[in-house]
Amino acid sequence: MQPHRHQHIPSTATSHPDDPIPHEPAQKMPNYAIEPPAPSSNSFRSSHESLAWSENSSDAETPDTPNTEPSDPQVDEVTDKLKDLPAASVDFTAKADNPRRASTSLISEDAEGIRKLLGDGETGTALIEKYCCGGGCCFVKTLPPDTTPKDFVPVVLPDNAAFRSLDLKLGPLSLTTELDGVPELHQDTVAFDPVPAETPKHVTTVYKAPPQFVQPHPPYNVFSAPVHHARVLTKPGAMKRTLHFDLDVTDYPDEGGVDFKVGGAIGICPPNASELVDDVFDQLGVPKFVRDKPVTLKTQTMRWPTIWGDEKPRGLTTTRRELLTWCVDLQSTPPTKQLLRVMAEYADAKNEKKILDYLTSAQGQAAFCDLRTGAHITVAQLLHAFPSSKPPLHRLLSVLPQLMPRFYSLSNDPHISSARPGLPGGRRLIEMAVTVHEDPDWRVPEKYRTGVGSGYLERVAQSFIEAEQSGIRDPGKVLDISVPMFRGLMANPLSREFGGDGPMMLIGAGVGMAPFRGFILNRLKNANCANKIWLVQGVRDSMLDEIYSGELGAHEKEIKKVVQSRRTGGEVRYVQDEVRVQADVVWFVINALDGRIFVCGSSKGMGEGVENALIDVAMDKGNLNADEAREFWDRKKEGGQYIAETW
Repeated sequence: MQPHRHQHIPSTATSHPDDPIPHEPAQKMPNYAIEPPAPSSNSFRSSHESLAWSENSSDAETPDTPNTEPSDPQVDEVTDKLKDLPAASVDFTAKADNPRRASTSLISEDAEGIRKLLGDGETGTALIEKYCCGGGCCFVKTLPPDTTPKDFVPVVLPDNAAFRSLDLKLGPLSLTTELDGVPELHQDTVAFDPVPAETPKHVTTVYKAPPQFVQPHPPYNVFSAPVHHARVLTKPGAMKRTLHFDLDVTDYPDEGGVDFKVGGAIGICPPNASELVDDVFDQLGVPKFVRDKPVTLKTQTMRWPTIWGDEKPRGLTTTRRELLTWCVDLQSTPPTKQLLRVMAEYADAKNEKKILDYLTSAQGQAAFCDLRTGAHITVAQLLHAFPSSKPPLHRLLSVLPQLMPRFYSLSNDPHISSARPGLPGGRRLIEMAVTVHEDPDWRVPEKYRTGVGSGYLERVAQSFIEAEQSGIRDPGKVLDISVPMFRGLMANPLSREFGGDGPMMLIGAGVGMAPFRGFILNRLKNANCANKIWLVQGVRDSMLDEIYSGELGAHEKEIKKVVQSRRTGGEVRYVQDEVRVQADVVWFVINALDGRIFVCGSSKGMGEGVENALIDVAMDKGNLNADEAREFWDRKKEGGQYIAETW
């Protein structure tokens, strides 16, 4: 655990460091504001933007493999392992130009030393991945081949944009270089057979909804929720785009009395974009007439291709396009050694095969680690980088990860917001917000590709808004614009701990603010609770990014404090800064009967910063040392008074 760097809370009207007695705040919270957004021209606008709707685009959909910086003890642990290597093997000099903290710097060419650190096979991979910062600082040099023989021929690197985008650090590598630790080829777990003649005709819904065997929790199926409304919450120029959806769940099936709850989350099953799916087909050489032809999929004992079905062998009628669209992750998880090993097995070009084998070997461990912890790499990108590799589709499906649902918190109270003007009687809506996640596109570096879930939802929103602007009323119903979703996580920490009528402090940044909208609307129904809720909302620029402004009820100005990190007057402010300024509110709420503090947003930066600020408040207000302050908040977590939902 990193030692806490104490920042004393300031002396202000709402922060009295030397007063340990929790007083009910009598003063309204003021208004301030997370680096200035670069102007963007690719934001599309909602037809309802003339209303008082504005939004903060901050943190994107939940990352599948976040790059986290190792803490000091973790660095010490891996450094100790490195020190066990021969003295000449390790260079502990840090890169001066590397902005990220390094766990190690260089490891020598000694193969035995590498194995000592890494272990064998995936064990070594797991060790390096745990501590690697992704900056390339722990790059392991390849075993230098003997370049003196006349027959030494270096491996020729593939000359294409996709390969260059991988930015591989290979070092000298020959076609005759011996490699250790190359894993065995993964056993096939998937096969295709013809469809028996007596099988009913297969009707695909590949462009609308997942196959029926993709289930969230059997016996229930994914529900296609019509989009009742969609709008853009952020304004043009915001660094990220945030969208709002109203989904119609009037016909959602009964699931044993379980209902949607304020603060709950729904699961969205997003498909891979059709362009990406066709690109993979093209690179594999799968003929177009085969892609949509019904086949019998046979699997060994496993859960795939369902989401949470039983682990058992399966025989399902489907199509190759359905599987690539709805069942395998093509872009959001890092490549595995087994994927690279399969690609190596089917690479016709010797140089491509050697590079792929190298990435799975002990000598290529650091290059593999660098590949996994760098920018997100798509399956199509790898196939373009090594164009001679065309593995059969069933071999590829045996090593690709499951495409998993994305979860989004409800931004409304599902029991009260349906009673709105103009909504036909009996219809029930749930609402959510999503920020569009973007990564650089290897084809056009100055452009970006969107995440699986948020990119899909942006395409849905675009279709709805364009249809609405063309004059179609209720496009979700008329044009069948829907979102495949299921009710899930109604007992997540935010929802589980929301309740009671004690004071409540809500701390959120970016789209982390979304679930608090439902909290506030629920609490402000009760006039007795109006003076018992405080909101600290972090944005980059309040003119572009502030979400749900004007939508928090009549008491919004009294309960909300906006903190923007855009530099104003030479000062940059963050959410954690405001938490220290509001120390009196924090101390009152957390010590009050049934008082609760909720934190929601990105764990990197905002989440860590707020936690440190809360420790500072406990140290100054409670006269505690750092360890005692951490223990204080740990007890509050255990008691359900301090709830942090970060990603």
